[in-house]
Amino acid sequence: MWNRSGTMAARNYLNRRLSDGVRRVGFRKWYERELLSSHAHMLLALLCTIALMGSMEAFGGGTLAEKFLDIVFFVVSGAIGLWALRRYLYLLMHAEEVANQAVCPQCQEYGRFTVASEDRRSDQVTVCCRKCQHQWTIDA
Repeated sequence: MWNRSGTMAARNYLNRRLSDGVRRVGFRKWYERELLSSHAHMLLALLCTIALMGSMEAFGGGTLAEKFLDIVFFVVSGAIGLWALRRYLYLLMHAEEVANQAVCPQCQEYGRFTVASEDRRSDQVTVCCRKCQHQWTIDA
């Protein structure tokens, strides 16, 4: 799988590609699942923030070994929290970007299309409206 910059993109096993998701469950369910996944990452980022505050609180007392363990916990919580926040923002923006292109240009029907073809190199999906059979391209 190639991304827009021409480099090999890492495969994401947690979220389906637009074309696979639309073929399997339809656009509206794919969109809903993308939003649910993004909000789960937001919850993880919130929990990591609570863990960061807890590790700062625990750092006040204890032996040198316990303080070192608190520092390790702080760094791990921070790293996971930053990853979760980045993933949340990516999934949310990606879902919204695709949703803004999901309106048929001819009949203005929203989200009712089938996948006609896909170009994995350019990350573009050609879709066909179920109502008027008009085809257009969505940048996934």
